[in-house]
Amino acid sequence: MAHFISDECISCGSCASVCPVECISQGDSKYVVDESQCIDCGSCESACPTGAIAAKE
Repeated sequence: MAHFISDECISCGSCASVCPVECISQGDSKYVVDESQCIDCGSCESACPTGAIAAKE
């Protein structure tokens, strides 16, 4: 199950720097996850200082 980034994102880049498959990139107003590449490792979720990342249900 892929992760998603909510509007709580402050565009700090912490998530992108820890993603082992580099599936997180800067979007228009926040970072976004490429769901087709996400391996659901959770690294981004634990690296986010605002708690803006969660597993998609």
